[in-house]
Amino acid sequence: MLRFYKSLIEPKRDILLVNNHFDQIIERKNTSSMKWDKYKDRDIIPMWVADMDFKAPRPVLDSIEKHLDHGVLGYTLVPDELDEVLIKQLKTVYNWQVSKEWIIWLPGVVTALNAACRVFGNPNDTVVSTTPVYPPFLTAPSNSGKILVTIPMTYKKQRACLDFEGIEKEFKKGACLFMLCNPYNPCGTVFTRRELNELVELCASYNVVLCSDEIHSDLVLDKDKQHIPTPCVSKRASQISFSLMAPSKTYNIPGLGCSFAIIPDDGLRNNFKSGLKGIVPSVNIFGLVAAQAAYDSCDDWLKQLIMYLRQNRDMVMERVNRMKGCRLYPIESTYLAWIDVRDTKIEDPVHFFENAGVGLSDGKYFGQEGFIRLNFGCPASVLDEGLRRMEIALEKHPTP
Repeated sequence: MLRFYKSLIEPKRDILLVNNHFDQIIERKNTSSMKWDKYKDRDIIPMWVADMDFKAPRPVLDSIEKHLDHGVLGYTLVPDELDEVLIKQLKTVYNWQVSKEWIIWLPGVVTALNAACRVFGNPNDTVVSTTPVYPPFLTAPSNSGKILVTIPMTYKKQRACLDFEGIEKEFKKGACLFMLCNPYNPCGTVFTRRELNELVELCASYNVVLCSDEIHSDLVLDKDKQHIPTPCVSKRASQISFSLMAPSKTYNIPGLGCSFAIIPDDGLRNNFKSGLKGIVPSVNIFGLVAAQAAYDSCDDWLKQLIMYLRQNRDMVMERVNRMKGCRLYPIESTYLAWIDVRDTKIEDPVHFFENAGVGLSDGKYFGQEGFIRLNFGCPASVLDEGLRRMEIALEKHPTP
């Protein structure tokens, strides 16, 4: 695993191998795909919801086939081997020594966000987060009778940053939970140790639990950036915070519903578990075996994926910033581009680009209108065509 992360800062090798694997176009129409069947029977390239158009790694598919061939699909325990390979990975990648009892396997990170809002604080307490942000952050608090307060991200040198003054102002009024997204969806920021320390100190000072969604932690694209799990920032961080992670985005297996929380503090962990009882099911057998194969045998695949996504990221950055009325700041991580289209003066940008043959996510659902989110986790030829359609549509659009 360590060889994989070292390889990310070495010169690119064997680009043909990368392209041959990820350039394959896989037909996903009429497969009950949420991403593709949204535009069934329409000539629209879907670049909205965050799943990639690449096959899962071969070891993952082999592990599923092996268990399917066995033929018995009964109730399943979490394999000890899965915990062991995960603990090994976290130690290798982050120098984070995790104990087995800290790990709670879950059927999804969204489940975990809702559970956190349910168990921490009392009815009508305040949950604080930021905008723009992954939409379930904006809905989870009200699902549990909490009040959501959001703080807009600030921009420094074209990088989305936390507004610590704004956060502290809300903490002073009273809050039970802060929900962080790191790496940040949709802006792509990878928060530094200094930033995380400052947030931890704020949360600790005001007795606020820190829930950190780190589902994109494996998808850091900038060679000089490194993801840092929030609880391992400091001893204090381990007492007030927990991480949510998953193999789903990294290895393109979100349909298998497998994720995990890592909660070092006994009190936080017991409270969190109490919110799962009788409501949240166990992870299914295919999610578990896929996760084990992914973390155990897919280093080379992930290395190639990161290289490919970097190339796609660079294409998007160059092309979008030449489009009339569009602005895109550097993307440090994820396969998502947060595009500012306010200067186009287009009233409904999602409808506009759907008419041009490209399906994008609407910024209003992330808490920031005038933006669109583009998923570039697809073959380069598909991305090129999607960008071409956007370019043509904007060229035809009257100048504001």
